[in-house]
Amino acid sequence: MADSTSQILRQHLIDPVICIRCNTCEETCPVHAISHDARNYVVDSAICNGCNACISPCPTGSIDNWRTVSKAHAYSLADQLTWDELPPATMPYLGNQEFDEFAPPPLDIARTASVPPASASKAETNRYTLKMPAIATISGNFRVTDADRDSDTHHIVLDFGSVPFPVLEGQSIGIIPPGTDERGRPHYARQYSIASPRNGERPGYNNLALTVKRVTSDHEGRPVMGVASNFLCDLAKGHEVKVIGPFGSTFLMPDDPASHLLMICTGTGSAPMRAMTERRRRLTKTGDGRLVLFFGARTPAELPYFGPLSTLPKEFIETHLAFSRLPNQPKHYVQDLMIQKSDQTAAMLRSEHTHLYICGLKAMEDGVMNALQQICARHELDWPTLHTCMKSEGRIHLETY
Repeated sequence: MADSTSQILRQHLIDPVICIRCNTCEETCPVHAISHDARNYVVDSAICNGCNACISPCPTGSIDNWRTVSKAHAYSLADQLTWDELPPATMPYLGNQEFDEFAPPPLDIARTASVPPASASKAETNRYTLKMPAIATISGNFRVTDADRDSDTHHIVLDFGSVPFPVLEGQSIGIIPPGTDERGRPHYARQYSIASPRNGERPGYNNLALTVKRVTSDHEGRPVMGVASNFLCDLAKGHEVKVIGPFGSTFLMPDDPASHLLMICTGTGSAPMRAMTERRRRLTKTGDGRLVLFFGARTPAELPYFGPLSTLPKEFIETHLAFSRLPNQPKHYVQDLMIQKSDQTAAMLRSEHTHLYICGLKAMEDGVMNALQQICARHELDWPTLHTCMKSEGRIHLETY
């Protein structure tokens, strides 16, 4: 039997230059082989089984990197956590061994992959990188939540001038904050969903919009100032930012004007929904697809775009708002509202033209999925089968953080 020095491993690694630290890979990995510290995401070669479940969901492709090494000299987690870039790709001497037996098994698309809608335009990705970012200028920065509320959310418009930056609804970009971290290394990029349609925040202009909430505490409620969010929210008109991307090739809008969009979101998860809604509004004279939006926030004052949403015609979009912190009222979440409107939701789910989009805080995910299962059970729909069918047809998309 060959010893460990002669056994060959095709080691799975994450490129720290491209990675935008969105945590998608760690959440996706079924065997918990992926972890991270304050700087890098890494893969434990002793746990990774090469199932490839993390490949498709990664918005940048940083997860799809491999190095052929002997098992005795596999890169450790301690090694990977120190990297600013991947080590050179070198092919060790394989002797008489066959490489294929050490390669990961082929990707089971039906099980792991998310696919774009059949009619969606083809997305361009990774045009600009950390080493070669695009430079955009702030052409607008507006607070879209009430000034007397803690939830400080901004609508920020980036203008790219003559620099091409093609995007589609549902894609995201990375912002590189200036300065360095506590270790003296440049800050890594932070990811933000695009809140404007493909032809610009202003039609015909080479710009795009973001919905950014100023981060002032971490998930445990401890005070912390988000590096990128505070940088962006404080920028004045005329300031420049470094941008990478665009990212994402599946969470896209169908171009079929007869398609129905069932959109469920909370907070800044409204960004891609705003982009899709505005795209459809600009094409409103064509097609007969329905738009239905379930949007949740603590209060109306903390709901981004509350004013503009209130003025959209009901014949164009059906908007259902859920508020969880209204005085003297029980907490009400989007999943509760979906169940209340179960007849309407079930009718949409029955249609092969319906596309389902879910975006917002990670905490909403289980509640929304449970609501969909309850709604289907109430209306004699088989949710597991429907979910699998919609996913394989590119009609269901989930993006939580």
